[in-house]
Amino acid sequence: MAAESSVLEAEVYVAELVEQSPTSSRRELNLSMLSTVAISIVFLLLAMSFGNVIVYDSNDDVSFSGEWWETPIHLRHQMDLPMDTMRAQLPVNGTHDVLPYTEHFIEVDLPLSEQDVGSPGADLMHVALWLPDVEEGVKVPVIMTIHPYYDFGGEGIAGDDSSPNTVPDGGVGKWVYDTFVPHGYALAQASTFGTGQSTHCQDVKGLGEQIGIQAVVDWLGKQEWSNGNVGLMGKSYAGTTNWEAAQNPSEHLKTIVPISGSIGVQEMFYRNGSSEARAMLYDALYEGATADPGFDDSRMCTDDAIGPLNPFTTWAGAEFGGAQWNDYWDERRHLPDVLENYRGSVYLVWGLQDWNVDPYHAFPTYQMMIDAGINARAIAGQWAHNYPDQPDRHSELGSGYGLEAYPNMTRMDWAVELYQWFNYYLKDIGEEPEPMVQIQTNDGKWHLEKTWPPEDMTWDMQEIGSSWSITGTTVNAQGSSVTLVSEELIELTHISGLPTLHLDVTTQACQGGQIFATLFDNTNDLRLGHATMDIRYRDGGYDAKPTSPFSSYTMLMEFNPLDVVVPAGHTLRIELTESGEDYLPSPCATNPLGGLDVDGGMIGLPIIDRPNSHESWFLAPPWWDQQPIPE
Repeated sequence: MAAESSVLEAEVYVAELVEQSPTSSRRELNLSMLSTVAISIVFLLLAMSFGNVIVYDSNDDVSFSGEWWETPIHLRHQMDLPMDTMRAQLPVNGTHDVLPYTEHFIEVDLPLSEQDVGSPGADLMHVALWLPDVEEGVKVPVIMTIHPYYDFGGEGIAGDDSSPNTVPDGGVGKWVYDTFVPHGYALAQASTFGTGQSTHCQDVKGLGEQIGIQAVVDWLGKQEWSNGNVGLMGKSYAGTTNWEAAQNPSEHLKTIVPISGSIGVQEMFYRNGSSEARAMLYDALYEGATADPGFDDSRMCTDDAIGPLNPFTTWAGAEFGGAQWNDYWDERRHLPDVLENYRGSVYLVWGLQDWNVDPYHAFPTYQMMIDAGINARAIAGQWAHNYPDQPDRHSELGSGYGLEAYPNMTRMDWAVELYQWFNYYLKDIGEEPEPMVQIQTNDGKWHLEKTWPPEDMTWDMQEIGSSWSITGTTVNAQGSSVTLVSEELIELTHISGLPTLHLDVTTQACQGGQIFATLFDNTNDLRLGHATMDIRYRDGGYDAKPTSPFSSYTMLMEFNPLDVVVPAGHTLRIELTESGEDYLPSPCATNPLGGLDVDGGMIGLPIIDRPNSHESWFLAPPWWDQQPIPE
């Protein structure tokens, strides 16, 4: 539909704010059961026609009869799902037409600390809204996506312009518009403060932005046509806004689906004190990518003065208070508030090969939410910074970065998964989904766990210098590195969790230093994962400690989440360098007297036993059987 011709007159609303506070197993078909399977397929097709699914597993010891959207995960590979698109679709089309969109401006009452500097004006959040054409008196829930990238014209300072929020966006909006609105859900697309047609200044992921997001959720839940239930969904920045909404949430926020959305700004750009290169200018780059030269963009937030400085002071002098001279990082640390204040549900979506927002944002966050009383699910496949159902993007992966799992990571049943999730949390239909983690090995196999790392995981602790040989002594920016190689693996080894690398090191004349560790299957030189740490953050976390020259310390390093399988007879290798992909060198890197001597330590491998007969394995719907694999 033509966006401009369907606009209704926009209205301004005043938001009412609450007080703010600082599966079963993978099985091969038994030949003796082929006739049963054939009959099962016939029943499946007949059941789809009547809205129910009746399917059987290959051993005929599990059956299911119910609504199609309740089909258990380990049986979905038998469903008749649409396979001719690049995004997952539902097997049954919705029956509701979509009404022309309307635009709304919601006035937000911000605290004094969040008032902007510049031309005075109302603080307005802009929302575009699509409603399904339902019978009079029927109330509907809302699926909302919100981010700073909607553009209404004018050439941006940096990056390409995008569509306005009055056009369903290509990430979540269009997918929800096509897939869920016809099934009786409303779609809302909103711009964060200082972007699109929302006014105020752009307080990148700060308190002002959080309050604006929470106000929109509250407004949506209170509308006459709304059933009072709102869910948020989005990827990357549009996933981070999910966490922001849940920090001090409206009572109407029932679920969030953060897809690679960071749990905090410092958490996004620093891993154990090691700084990503993009951290240095992130605040300015965000604003440059979303701002157009104009009157409203001249409005400045108070944090704009300190935001660009924090990455430099944190990198150069964290041990002297460089990360704590203001509350910039703390204000943008979303997860603690969510754990304390939110009691809705969370569906985590992450790529285990995501280098944009690393998967350590998802784990151990998943278990922390369960422990806090938040019902959660997670799906983690070997894709990058993408959705689970994008085979064209998945095909772009390189070896050691997800290629070995392609095309089995493409989940064309993901729409079915979310339909069941939204039905319960937004429409109160069905039984509450049980918490679980769907996770994929690096060679493409899927397994289902109650939690992750799995409950039956055991630690295999191995000593450097004994079980692992060591070559080299010093790690520095002048090219010195250290190589660790394991003994030959006696049996197939399934590493499932966050491996640890506790290194005993000694500083040199420049007392700082950093280590980037890359884990390989040494036999075929296949990259498996990485870890990084600045010695000032040797205990992990976000509190730096001073170091002294020629002093010994233990660095408690932890790898990014891994779910990898290494064949029997292979060996593992860990390369220790001063810096690695995406990360800046340490402040000591330019000093020829800097570096760290590696004296020994321990390597911990989280191991699980998942033979082919184990009940945790399940099959994904075989998209590649019906579609050509993109080259």
